[in-house]
Amino acid sequence: MNILKVEDLSFFYEKEQVLNRVNFEVNQGEFVILTGENGAAKSTLLKTILGLLKPASGSVTMAKTTADGKKLSVGYVPQNVNSFNAGFPSTVQQLVESGRYSENGWFKKLSRQDHEHVDRALSSVGMTQFRHRKIGELSGGQKQKICLARVFAQDPDFFVMDEPTTGMDRQSRRSFYELLRHACQHHGKTILMVTHADDEIEGYYTREIRLVREEGTQWRCFSMTSSNVPS
Repeated sequence: MNILKVEDLSFFYEKEQVLNRVNFEVNQGEFVILTGENGAAKSTLLKTILGLLKPASGSVTMAKTTADGKKLSVGYVPQNVNSFNAGFPSTVQQLVESGRYSENGWFKKLSRQDHEHVDRALSSVGMTQFRHRKIGELSGGQKQKICLARVFAQDPDFFVMDEPTTGMDRQSRRSFYELLRHACQHHGKTILMVTHADDEIEGYYTREIRLVREEGTQWRCFSMTSSNVPS
C-alpha cells in the first residue's frame, strides 16, 4: 500500500530550480533513506512533501489511512531541532509527554498507556535518567534525542525525519537504526529519513532514494534514482 506518492514534483527558490520532476513512492512498512550531495534539496523535498512549501508543479499524495483503515498519523523531525536555550523552562519529561497531547487533547490527564509510551520513548533514545533535567541544560546531542523521543511518544504511523542522528555518537546511532528497523518490521511503521550516513546505515533500511544532479544545465536541478537494498 502506498503511504506516499510524489509525481513530477518541481520546486524553485525564486528563479533557481532545485527540484525537477521528482517521482517516487513509499509503501507501508518500508524504511526508506533519502540521500544526495550537499545542496541536493533533500530538506526542501521533505518540507514540500509535508505541505510546508508549495511546489511549482507536480503533486504529493499522502494516504488518509493505513492498511488496516486507521487514520494515518505523521511524525516529523526537522533538521537542527536542538536549539533550546538555557532558559527553556520545560523538563525532558514534560516535553516528551507533550507528544501524547494530540491523542488526549491539551486538558486531559495522561493515561497509564500514555505514560508507558513516554517511558518507552525515553528509553529508546537512552534518556530515561535525564527525565527531570531542564532541556536548556542538555548538550546538543541530548536535545536531539529528546526531540526524537517526543515524536516516538506520539507513536505515528509515518516517520519523516531530516538527519535525526545529528549529535549522536556511533553507538547511539546504531541503536537508533535498530529501533527504526524494528518499528518497520514488527509494528508496520513507515519511515522516510534524510541521511548522509549511507555506509553506516546499510543493512538497516529497505530502500535508498538518491537525489542526483542533472547534467547539461546551469540550474541546480535534480532527478530521482532508487535502488533496493537487501535486508
